[in-house]
Amino acid sequence: MVDVKGKWALVTGASRGIGKLSAVFLAKQGCNLILHARKISNLDEVADEALAFGVEVKKVEAELSDLDAVKTMLDTIDSFGVTVDLVLNNAGLQIAYRTEYFDTPVSDYEISFKINTIAPAMICYHFLPKMIERGFGRVLNTTSGIRLEPEQAGYSASKAALDKITVDMGSKINGSDVMINLTDPGWCRTDLGGPNAPNAPESTIPGIVVGLFVDDGKSGRCFPAQDFNGMTLEDAVKKAETDYSNTVY
Repeated sequence: MVDVKGKWALVTGASRGIGKLSAVFLAKQGCNLILHARKISNLDEVADEALAFGVEVKKVEAELSDLDAVKTMLDTIDSFGVTVDLVLNNAGLQIAYRTEYFDTPVSDYEISFKINTIAPAMICYHFLPKMIERGFGRVLNTTSGIRLEPEQAGYSASKAALDKITVDMGSKINGSDVMINLTDPGWCRTDLGGPNAPNAPESTIPGIVVGLFVDDGKSGRCFPAQDFNGMTLEDAVKKAETDYSNTVY
């Protein structure tokens, strides 16, 4: 199992919900954090919680639908002079639920793909080469289990595209100590999932981040967070490496 103590992790969408829970969990393991939100001021609460565990915390802001802002955010992170070893691309947007799905506007796809596909891909392309050069790194991209729902076409298509990018990149580094995988929180009662979802956000811990701790050199997998609900981190890692040992491709 990877020891994250003293390492730096970037967590996008860290101000609330599953992103906040993930960031605090990583801080409990001694991991330093770079926290992202649309506005830095939204990160004050999660930063204070993380700092209580004695780790270092830095904050960045970017509206992920603004790709120039994403580039500026990455430049800001580089200016910190720290080594980013772990990335959790948690931030995402469910743009709309279209009952009249044949009237789905093009903008649903444009906004969804910018936030859910292109922005995380830019982050991957920025940090993965540095990880490969150093010989270590972990990237987790957050996917969705939504299927057969044209009512959410922009969201589900953008997540499917992210899945494809992740698996294809994983095929190039499989067998190394730089790993890129997917994580699926399941349907949770978050701002994105809504109040009728069956799962509490807390049920995603530790499964939502287990892919940052696995140490078997395999990329291109998906770790469903609900499958690890109630487990210790150590047992979750063992399960991930045993039950999810096969890559997608």
